[in-house]
Amino acid sequence: MTNNDILKKLRVALKLRDNEIVDILKLADFNMSKSELGAFFRNEDHPNYMECGDQVLRNFLNGLIIHLRGTKDDPKSPGEVLLGMQNAKKSSQRPDDYKNRKRQNHDNAVSPVKYKNKKKS
Repeated sequence: MTNNDILKKLRVALKLRDNEIVDILKLADFNMSKSELGAFFRNEDHPNYMECGDQVLRNFLNGLIIHLRGTKDDPKSPGEVLLGMQNAKKSSQRPDDYKNRKRQNHDNAVSPVKYKNKKKS
């Protein structure tokens, strides 16, 4: 199993996006652009494929530890971090939430109209 495979499996298991992986790498003081990161996730036959080195994977894992556990000065609970990530993604993935919020904000001061004249047939 290559470093690329490990990075891909971690990305899928933790449901991480490219920008989140870049942020995690920054926690370990390792700067990488999204395009460089995208080269790791390409197919091996692709011309822009790049092998993930040990240094990149090591810094990602160290950044992931900081992301999940926090620092010694500011510790976090990994379970709460993972739940927070899932809740944030669920709320951003629902396009119908916008419609529901608009319906709730709708002014209910106007009542439905009741017609006095019955319909003639």
